[in-house]
Amino acid sequence: MSTDTPPLVNPVPLPVDKELVLKVIPMPADCNANGDIFGGWVMAQVDLAGSVLPARHVQGRMATVAVNEFIFKQPVRVGDILSFFSSVTRVGRTSITVQVEVYAERFRSQGQYVKVTEASLTYVAIDDDGRPRPIPR
Repeated sequence: MSTDTPPLVNPVPLPVDKELVLKVIPMPADCNANGDIFGGWVMAQVDLAGSVLPARHVQGRMATVAVNEFIFKQPVRVGDILSFFSSVTRVGRTSITVQVEVYAERFRSQGQYVKVTEASLTYVAIDDDGRPRPIPR
């Protein structure tokens, strides 16, 4: 590591009990006026990542019905490599709840990770008319 690279504050290991479902690098067009990445952009990516595992169960159309919890722990910056990990926490008759955790590999601290966001989302299986339908077992 060079002397101009600040060490990460509290680097953490990546989770082993969740599945890596998405990796993405935010770009300058995704910034807010502070120069950090828009929270809404992060939320959209979390919604995409959160839908990966439920899609395997639902086997058809589904919709996001709830963002149960969303916590921004640290800012996301241009050039961070974001890794989205997900796990199914509940499967109901028509809905599935997932936990998503987002880790950043900072541009100047490759190989070290910091948790930047965590969220819980619920998706519902829907039919062609947009009404809830049972999830195949």
